[in-house]
Amino acid sequence: MKAENPNKSVLSNLGIANLNEMQIAARDVIIKEQNILLLSPTGTGKTLAYLLPILQLLDEHIPKVQCLIVVPSRELALQIEQVWKKMGTAFKVNVCYGGHAIETELKNLSTPPALLIGTPGRLTDHLARKSFATESIKTLVLDEFDKSLQLGFQEDMNTILSQLPALRKRILLSATSDVEIPDFVQMESPVTLDYTEEEKSDTLSMKLVLSPEKDKIESLFHLICSLHSEPALIFCNHRQVTERICDLLNKKGIYAAYYHGGMDQDDRERTLIRFRNGSLNYLVTTDLAARGLDIPEMNHVIHYHLPGKESEFIHRNGRTARMDASGTAYILQFKEEKMPDYIPNDIEVLSVSTGNPLPDRPKYQTIYVSGGKKNKLNKSDIVGFFLQKGKLDTSDLGLIEVKDFISFVAVRSPVVKTLLANIREEKMKGKKYKIEVARSDRRD
Repeated sequence: MKAENPNKSVLSNLGIANLNEMQIAARDVIIKEQNILLLSPTGTGKTLAYLLPILQLLDEHIPKVQCLIVVPSRELALQIEQVWKKMGTAFKVNVCYGGHAIETELKNLSTPPALLIGTPGRLTDHLARKSFATESIKTLVLDEFDKSLQLGFQEDMNTILSQLPALRKRILLSATSDVEIPDFVQMESPVTLDYTEEEKSDTLSMKLVLSPEKDKIESLFHLICSLHSEPALIFCNHRQVTERICDLLNKKGIYAAYYHGGMDQDDRERTLIRFRNGSLNYLVTTDLAARGLDIPEMNHVIHYHLPGKESEFIHRNGRTARMDASGTAYILQFKEEKMPDYIPNDIEVLSVSTGNPLPDRPKYQTIYVSGGKKNKLNKSDIVGFFLQKGKLDTSDLGLIEVKDFISFVAVRSPVVKTLLANIREEKMKGKKYKIEVARSDRRD
């Protein structure tokens, strides 16, 4: 017996009134067709576009993995899992990714999920261990499959597909139309839904900032100071440069952090939490943050370096001017540097003044709590504790994220010391938890 069609309660759980045109078309095609290629820009809701029809395809009487979703990054895997859980379905979901101990995943897979999400390397490891059966997997999703290929996962992906004997449906997704489907995917005559042109936003403006010096840090500094303290993503092409730029900005009085694939997984996640909750306004990053991350809509994207491919440039810019919102992409270029062919010749040159004050410090600080869902803590428990024992007002609290064993709370910076003093000896739900400023957000 198949699961019932997704109804209004699923959308209500997600806080969504109606699906957009792309999601409606994708839902219908995914149900009917075997091979689907969905092309739609970042931020248009592709995850929900395939999760809704997958829910209809799952069979509640099959106690094995029925759908496999392969993604290039841990962050995207966790984001998809979060959407599925918010949908409030009766079907179990698990996530597998590298960078942490495999034992927890093995324990989770001992009771197989209907939906399994994972990165290519870790999934290959599980297949070698026979951690889960594959004979009931009829649906495969390759989300951001072009990115997986760019990152060198072709062999792993080939191995995964070769071990799915019952596969009936293949769904490939990308945010750009410049994609090639490898032969090993065996996509015969796919039905293509291409929204890359139709969904292009005319609310994105591009501006060129010319640097008189080859080292563009001074120009970047003045540009950030001109953004009226609004958050920005600053893209670089190399990990070492993100750290260097971040260090220089902090020395100049701009509170920034870096983000790249060479960081420890835990540090990466904590940096994103701070960026999401307003404890951090400036994130210097590689293309890792160009897609697949749960971060807020940005008004400003700065290209400290331009990427080699236009597709990556489009992905970066997809972090702003989403749907009906507006945004600006700034290209920071040494005045004698040659512009890539994909940049329009008529781009507006922005003259940035040098007399602007430093941006305001972030409104919030992130507070760490040493308990989470597995400790029977939820958002309401934390809010009640911080208001009653911490003597805060609801306006003092921002975004709260409750993980399995830890939680993070955005608290207005001026009241942090008072909060910590008030709750120092207090217990939450009868237990004493370690509550302090998150180690990644400690400031002088």
